Amino acid sequence: MINIIYEDNHLLVVEKPVNCLVQEDNTKDKDLLTILKQELKEKYQKTGNVYLGLVHRLDRMVGGVMVFAKTSKAASRLSEQIKKNQFTKTYYAVVEGNLKQNGTLIDNLEKDEKRRISFVSPNGKRAKLNYEVLANKENKTLLKIHLETGRHHQIRVQFSHAGYPLYGDAKYNKQANLKDPVALFAKELSFYHPITKELLTFSLNLPKRFPFSLFE
Repeated sequence: MINIIYEDNHLLVVEKPVNCLVQEDNTKDKDLLTILKQELKEKYQKTGNVYLGLVHRLDRMVGGVMVFAKTSKAASRLSEQIKKNQFTKTYYAVVEGNLKQNGTLIDNLEKDEKRRISFVSPNGKRAKLNYEVLANKENKTLLKIHLETGRHHQIRVQFSHAGYPLYGDAKYNKQANLKDPVALFAKELSFYHPITKELLTFSLNLPKRFPFSLFE
């Protein structure tokens, strides 16, 4: 069962598990969108197809808070908020090394579709994020991150390029242990309700697993 954080006639806010696809790909592994549609179908005993609109994504290895739209109108209005930067996503990450000061990273990122990675390139699209240093311990830093753009693997690529790769990130951290999940978590989401216009904020506790557990 997926952890449901909030639900009404227009929205479904959930906690995405680590190592769960958001949408089906060529691996045909079970994905969050399909699971949620099935759960809604059973919950409300629907006979036909269940509509659930995907308005944003998280990488397979990243867990945390996500919102889905239960109507096409809600999906359209949430997508419009994303375009206007009214949809705020806050991530927490643990990077290798001791970062001391808050800062901003700006790069151009290009996506390699075949290898499923992104990299810094003059031919890439502009990527910007802001980060706040929360704590340092055992040569690791806990960061609070706000994305201003939403590029493929953006946080992972930008911090790796800056010399502070994410703990457990096998794609962008050469020292990573393949058994460890990447230390990136979508902790908080803020947006305006597509119908009532009320500002909604949903937040989760950090995972209990290492290395987040270092900073409890």
